Amino acid sequence: MAGPLATLTVVEFAGLGPAPLAGQLLADLGARVIVVDRGTAPADPTDINRRGKRSIALNLKTREGLEAAKRLIEGADILIEGFRPGVMERLGLGPQDCPERLIYGRMTGWGQTGPWSATAGHDINYLAMTGALRAFGPGDGPPAAPLNLVADYGGGTMFLLFGLLAAVIERGVSGRGQVVDAAMVDGVPAMMGLIHGLLAQGRWRNERATNWLDGGAPYYRSYACSDGKFIAVGALEPQFFAELVARAGLAETDLAAQDDTAAWPFERARFAAVFAQKTRDEWAAIFEGSDACVAPVLDFAEAACHPVNAARGVFYEAAGVTQASAAPRFSRSAPERPHPPTGPGADTDAILADLGYSADDLAELRAKGALT
Repeated sequence: MAGPLATLTVVEFAGLGPAPLAGQLLADLGARVIVVDRGTAPADPTDINRRGKRSIALNLKTREGLEAAKRLIEGADILIEGFRPGVMERLGLGPQDCPERLIYGRMTGWGQTGPWSATAGHDINYLAMTGALRAFGPGDGPPAAPLNLVADYGGGTMFLLFGLLAAVIERGVSGRGQVVDAAMVDGVPAMMGLIHGLLAQGRWRNERATNWLDGGAPYYRSYACSDGKFIAVGALEPQFFAELVARAGLAETDLAAQDDTAAWPFERARFAAVFAQKTRDEWAAIFEGSDACVAPVLDFAEAACHPVNAARGVFYEAAGVTQASAAPRFSRSAPERPHPPTGPGADTDAILADLGYSADDLAELRAKGALT
């Protein structure tokens, strides 16, 4: 094995969304990740969150299946689960049922405690309750969902990983594991320090598309081009704004009035009229290599083959599926490219053999319905 996390063993209980991505990112960096699945199924090369992982299919409602899961957990450093509070305890696999040195990662939207902790929800709901969703979208319509990147994966996956690896470091001092309660309604606000600061300073308005980062500023938004495609402008700093103005041919712009919010509606309309005169790719060529902070808005297929991304190998293709390479990059302990996803339960026999189960033991487990 290679990668900076090659010494870690992770047991992930199959689920959806943020927890599988957390397991994938750990596996991408070399961790040995084993997914506990509910049943076997064919491999699906499009299930990218399974890449680099192994899988065991167990019936946890049988005594033998539960015992196999516990034996698997005994050899693990980290456990990841994304069920509602109490589900793992009812299975007999709660934190109190696990070794003291285990780091027990719990991924939910509302957290392990609180009045909504047992309530269903999705990214958009968690984002709504943090105040962040209110800031996305045009000023003349309802808030827009930013895919499921902000709550599920930003406030969820990334904070789960942050907590797990922090607990690994702390265990190196104390010798003890602990529970990491990662909730999306905790993680999203934790990313909003800048916005909270601007609110406290009176420099952020609640109305959408009236602020410098929400599309209100003429120098930080997307514009339609003559071919119906878009260009993204992010010239925040004065020197970059000056470069934008010069290359776009907006000579009459008052550079000193960049942050005159009263003039923003007029300036947005003027910028829009200018960008509508050329195609997206014509504008991209004009701004190529400049510090104007302008980039073409690419679709997913274009992003995968754009020269800037290709030069870094940001994407690669496996079994006909385009996907992102492992991130971030390491100078010394670079991970290998992850192996393609295997099917749920594909590694059951091999994993159990590693745990000391014999061929006769496996036959008995199957006879008792412990293996699914």
